[in-house]
Amino acid sequence: MRLDDYDPNINVEDQRGQGGSGFGGFGGGGGGGGLLFAFLPFIFNRFGCLGVAVVVGLFFLFSGGLQFADTGSTGGSRAPTEASRTAGGSDVRSSCNLDASSKVACNAFSSADKTWAAIFQQQGQHFVAPKLVFYGGNGQSGCGAAQSAMGPFYCPNDQGIYLDTSFFQELSQRFGAPGDFAQDYVIAHEFGHHIQNLMGTSDKVTRLQRSSSEADGNRLSVMLELQADCYAGVWAAQNRDRLDPGDLQEGMTAAHAIGDDTLQRETQGRVVEASFTHGTSQQRMSWLKRGMDSGDYRQCDTFAGAI
Repeated sequence: MRLDDYDPNINVEDQRGQGGSGFGGFGGGGGGGGLLFAFLPFIFNRFGCLGVAVVVGLFFLFSGGLQFADTGSTGGSRAPTEASRTAGGSDVRSSCNLDASSKVACNAFSSADKTWAAIFQQQGQHFVAPKLVFYGGNGQSGCGAAQSAMGPFYCPNDQGIYLDTSFFQELSQRFGAPGDFAQDYVIAHEFGHHIQNLMGTSDKVTRLQRSSSEADGNRLSVMLELQADCYAGVWAAQNRDRLDPGDLQEGMTAAHAIGDDTLQRETQGRVVEASFTHGTSQQRMSWLKRGMDSGDYRQCDTFAGAI
């Protein structure tokens, strides 16, 4: 995708250089860290970032830290990622130009920022820009601790999109979803959660989940995630003139790779539909494409009257 260079006025924070474990993979690694990660989506969706922070903190306290194993390795902790070893930037330019992955993230974030600001203006709605926060291994968010094992995430408390850029390498090498548009889709999806926050959708879902069964709460989470996928597609459609041949396929490949059923099949050898929190691979691809085909966020009603 041929995006313009980022606007130097975007809101970027950089926590890199503070150390921490390498990224364990979207879906978990080996040993106790992998077990912890398997429960993180449920904890996050039921208790929010604070719940995740408490659980991760307790795990570190009693286990001495997370240990993740690469696929095919014999175990043991991974070496710190490059992002963990390298000091972060001190301003927007130095942070965004730290490495190629940082530049991709900033360009996608800046593009999404401009796109959604324009959409909100057209609808006569007030738009508040989020911030992009880089961290390496360990970080701190307004929702508590930021851990690479959580993958990229959005924190509504401080309106921050949190990213350990080593996830892009994992997305390409471990999950077989290479390409710049696959990386752009990750940022656009998290930006979609910010849009849900601004529109009040996230609060409605949270309130319903508090009084719902675990199964119903998970279904609401799936609806929320699929809408964020659709919003990512809307962003891409609004920038259709920037798309390259093959971008659509890169997005579909990435969406397929992080579907609940695909991840569960690869990590635990079986699929437990009741535990889905993000949607199947087919659902994620379908809603991303719906957003790309329509270019209209109003076509992204994944809830169908549920909220």
